[in-house]
Formats: sequence, C-alpha cells, structure tokens
Amino acid sequence: MASILPIPAMQDLKVTLHESILVLPSQETPKKSLFLSNIDQILNYNIPTIHFFTANPDFPSETVAKRLKMALEKVLVPYDFMAGRFKLNEQSGRLEIQCNAAGAGFVVASSEYRLDDLGDFVHPNLGFRQLAAQILDNLGPDDDQPLCTFQVTSFKCGGFAIGMSMNHALFDGVSAQTFIENLAAQAFEDKPLSVIPCHNRHLLAARSPPHVAFPHPEFSKPDMPAVSGPPVFDCEREELDYKIFKLTTSAINYLKEKAKDNSSSATTKITSYNVLAALIWRCKALSFDDNDHNREDRVSTLLNVVDIRSRLNPPLPSSYCGNAVLVAYASAKCQDLEKWPFSEVVKMVSEGPTRVSDEYAKSVIDWLEINKGLPCGEYMVTSWMRLRFDQVVYPWGKPVHSGPVVSHRKDICWVFQDSTDAGINALVSLPANDMERFQAYFRDFFPDA
Repeated sequence: MASILPIPAMQDLKVTLHESILVLPSQETPKKSLFLSNIDQILNYNIPTIHFFTANPDFPSETVAKRLKMALEKVLVPYDFMAGRFKLNEQSGRLEIQCNAAGAGFVVASSEYRLDDLGDFVHPNLGFRQLAAQILDNLGPDDDQPLCTFQVTSFKCGGFAIGMSMNHALFDGVSAQTFIENLAAQAFEDKPLSVIPCHNRHLLAARSPPHVAFPHPEFSKPDMPAVSGPPVFDCEREELDYKIFKLTTSAINYLKEKAKDNSSSATTKITSYNVLAALIWRCKALSFDDNDHNREDRVSTLLNVVDIRSRLNPPLPSSYCGNAVLVAYASAKCQDLEKWPFSEVVKMVSEGPTRVSDEYAKSVIDWLEINKGLPCGEYMVTSWMRLRFDQVVYPWGKPVHSGPVVSHRKDICWVFQDSTDAGINALVSLPANDMERFQAYFRDFFPDA
C-alpha cells in the first residue's frame, strides 16, 4: 500500500566532461533590462531536474547533443532573458535581468555506466547531481555564471540524460513546462514554438501605493541588518537522509477514506494532493526531537504552493512566463495534529488555498514590496503532479522519467507522479534523527505498512 525507499547509495556515476561552453542566441537580441516581480525576487536559487531517455538508433547521443544545442540557440531568441545575467538595481535594491546575450551553459558528458546500472529512475540517486551541472567550472566569479545550464550525458547502452539547472527566478513549474515544450519543439527541423510565452512580468508588479489588506503570517520580515538586494529563500546546509515515500493508488484511497471520517466540513476538498500533504505535514510536525519539552505547545505551519494565474482578476495569460505562485498556509499545535482526526488536518490543508483570492494575492505582492520578506513556515510541500515533463515529445521520443534532483533543502518536500503506475511519490530530505521519527509516524498511519 505504502512503502519507504532509501535513495540508492551510488554517488559516483563516473562522468567525464567533454565540452563546457556558453551557447548564444542564434540571432541578435535587444539589449534591455527585465523587470522581476516581488515573487521572482526571493527565488534566486537553482532547481536542477533530470530527464532520462532510452537509446534511439536514429538519434545517437552525439546527434542529440547537436540538436539540443541548436534548439537552445533558437529558443534563446524568444527567451532572451535566459542568456542574460542578474544585476542589482542600486537605486531600487531590486534584482533585474540584464538581457545581454552573455549565454546559457551547455555541457556534454559521458558515463561509464549503463542506464540499467542506475536502478529505478523514480527514486533519485545522489549521483544524479553529476548529470545536471549548476555552474561552469571554466568560468569566473558568480556574476559570470549563466542563469541556466543544460547537460547531455551519454551512457554505455546508448541511452542518455538531459539535465537542466535553471534559476527559480526565471520560471515556476508551469512556465518551465512551457519552456521545455518550446525547447523540444525547436529540436525538430522546422517546428514553431508550441506556446508563445508572455514575458510581461509587470502584470505582477505591486500597486502604487501598496495596499496590504490582510495579515500574512505565511511571510516574515528577516530579522537581520539591511543587505544589498532582496533576501533569498534558502536553508542551511547539513548532512541529510533522503527517502522516497511511495503511495500506491490504494494507499491514496485509504487516506481519502480516513479524511471522510468525522469530517467536520462538507466543503473540504478531499484530493490526492490534500490528503498526502496532510499526512506529510503531520509526520513532519511530530518528527522533532521527542526530548523537546515544548513540543506540545509548538506550532507547526505547513506551506503549499498555489498557482495564481486563474485566481487573479483579470486572470494572467496561461502562457505567463515567470513565477505566478504564492504559498497558502495551515497552522496548528503539534499536540492537536497528533490528537485530531485525520479529517481535521485535511480540512486545514484544504482551506489554505481558498484564502488566495485576487485581492489576497495582490495584498501579498504589496506586503513583499514594503517588507521584502520571505515565506515563513516549518515545511513546504510543492506538487509536480500536474507538470508533464515526461510527456514532452522530442525528436528522439519522450523521457522515460523526469524529476527533481535531490538537494540540500530539508524544508521542502517534492511530490510527483510515479511514472510506472498511478501512485504518488514524496521526496523527503531530513537529518537522520528527524527522518527516523518521520518514517515511524508514516508507517504507523497505514495498517499494513
């Protein structure tokens, strides 16, 4: 029904780098400065993903690398900001992107292994970090590093992986999906863009003057001296355990039935995401050190990511290119999360996104304009369940698996569909002691786990 699988131990994929270059747009692009919204401002960190492909006799890895490089050169014309660099506007204290055609990173590599040697792709391996370069070692200081890097790694079997490391300020999940579809389209001989992206990030600019109409406990102003530029939403780096919590369809149905028991609200949305997020929140909140005498009174806050494109009035274009996401929150005492019926926890998770209306979203953006704050919560659950990275059609076919690469983030859980069945996987990264307690609470929740 539900299972817990550790990340495979293989950390060295014996990767050799053959080429590490900057790719420039295929045509001259206008020199300009791109405005970044208040949501974009705080997301200045890389999100690496990996996309695996089995061997295609018509497309050996050398051909794939050439085609992908050509596609990148073409797509950097409509996506000119991806070849740019961050610049701090000294007057406003805001980050901007200088669209200067400095280039995107491109790496060609090979591994001494076959794809079969890596095991099940669904369960990301620490070694997969070698398949998605985040910096180009042959470049200089941070200012010279590209905002995105693409890596093609061939394997002995003829299969290959495409790693993509993109700064989160460039895209949210939806706009990254659109970009990848456009990149794949340009890899064909004469295919137009799948979607024309909307680059007007002023659509999410703060109002003048700002008007904060709601309290926003899901954000906090950093308690630190003023610094140049916006704060970054990140966490400290420490040694973590990584595990996949795999839930089959029957496990999800079991959670949904539990959510109906003693349900205190007929309006509770009992979805796969809501029941899984509720379970993850409960396990995370209770996984703190049992010797903490303040645990019963400690308040735990869950953040879940909400796409605001359709919630605004007027709605954003579906092709909006940038970060059109906010966090919805649910807060409760740990003792309540332990004692409440599961239906109450699901209800709280379900209620969070209902607060994110047009006026609420604008209030958040205005709050960020004034306070330059960061998301404030114990744990964030972000869903990739509706993203279709593994359905993108390249000339060499669809990926057999696409997903996130494990990172240092212990404050974020990534949830994504299992590509082998209709189940759902949750990638959890925690310090060893916390992980031990987390998985104990997870197992106890299922009768046959």
